[in-house]
Amino acid sequence: MNASSSGVSHAARGPLAVQDRSLLWKIMAVIAGTIILALSSYISVPMVPVPITLQTLAVPLVGALYGWRLGGLTIVAWLLEAVVGLPVLAGGGAGPQHFIGPTAGYLFAFPVAGMAMGWLVERGWNGTRIGWAFAAMLTSNAISLGMGAAWLSVLVGAERAVMAGVLPFVLGAVLKSAIGAMVLKLATDKLGCADR
Repeated sequence: MNASSSGVSHAARGPLAVQDRSLLWKIMAVIAGTIILALSSYISVPMVPVPITLQTLAVPLVGALYGWRLGGLTIVAWLLEAVVGLPVLAGGGAGPQHFIGPTAGYLFAFPVAGMAMGWLVERGWNGTRIGWAFAAMLTSNAISLGMGAAWLSVLVGAERAVMAGVLPFVLGAVLKSAIGAMVLKLATDKLGCADR
């Protein structure tokens, strides 16, 4: 299905317009995306119970650049790499134990957050409208924080989950959302995806 038949403009499909790409390109994009997500995990500030990483910048950008389907698939592939033991999580973490511990809610939120970002970009919340791109990035970060805190509250109680799993990350979420919106704007301008 092309952009004109789907009613989705070229700009709304995201800077990479993955719908137009070959299967080989998409496979390579998934591999590259999992590498970017892994690298974003290594840029980390240790905190208890949840570290600060660049994952919440990389996850929505993957969704925005790849679209909700390929973005979601890429994020799930990255998490599967972690499950099988590749050191792709914060601090080189790996293994299934991360998916039942304090960070599990955030990890399970990442595909949802990335897909939500891609879905919003496909509806015009993209780099051609930086304010909307910022709002989409904030929405993606809010999904990560909300789902992460919901799981954390099961382990430590709601009040502690908000105090330790949300509040320390709010300012960072706003800053990362602003950076992400600017990156999306630059990518959109650079790749010539502005509305025609």
